[in-house]
This record gives sequence, structure tokens and C-alpha cells, in this order.
Amino acid sequence: MKVAFATQDNVHINAHFGWAKKVDIYDVSDEGFDFLNTVEFGGELKEDGNEDKLVPKINAVEGCTLVYVSAIGGSAASRLLKNKITPLKAENKDDEITDVLNSLVKTLGNPPPWLRKALGKNATSFDFEDEEE
Repeated sequence: MKVAFATQDNVHINAHFGWAKKVDIYDVSDEGFDFLNTVEFGGELKEDGNEDKLVPKINAVEGCTLVYVSAIGGSAASRLLKNKITPLKAENKDDEITDVLNSLVKTLGNPPPWLRKALGKNATSFDFEDEEE
């Protein structure tokens, strides 16, 4: 799956989605992760009620399953969800992208229901045959 991170420094998840000057995109599987690219945005990005600035960002994360942000407005979150992209808020601005990626790699082996839903898998099914009695 592809995962995007709103970032100012390519290290931390420290950018508001609408104001982000950069979005880093990674490919993540249960075997590891690979950096794909950084998409950079110019122009006036501060909060001003101009929803048009969201269009290039939403286009940039097209095909991603998850987008990690430090913050996101309701309109942007709604637009992402309509495009089957799940926005997730980082715990704090010191969260490092690689820490989240390593955690995701471990989680993909047996994803929690919210991640199964984001991946398009049945969130209520579970293979009980592998469980020991």
C-alpha cells in the first residue's frame, strides 16, 4: 500500500495537510517500506478559506491508502475519505516518519480492524483456524 506523510523536513510528520509544502510518499508492505517520492507545493498555503489549494494535494496522494498529518481541516478530511484515503493525525510533531513506517510494517502482518477497512479488507472476519485451543 502507498502511504503519504505531510512534512516540512522529510523526517517528521509536522505539517498541516492544507498548509504542507511537502508530502513524502512511501510504498509499505509487511516486508518493509520503500521511499517513492516527495511532492512539493508552492504558492500561498496558509489558512485562508481557499479550498482550491487542496486539489493538487488530493491529486498528489491519489492511490494512497493512508495520509499522516499533524492536523487537517474537516473539508480536506472529507475529500480524502471520499477518495478512499484515510487521514491519520500524528500523536505530535516530533513523530518521525520512519518510526511510523516501521510500526506499520509490523502491523500489516495482522492489521487491526480500522486498517483492514482502509485496505478494503473485511474488518469483521478473522481466521480462527490458526488459533490454538
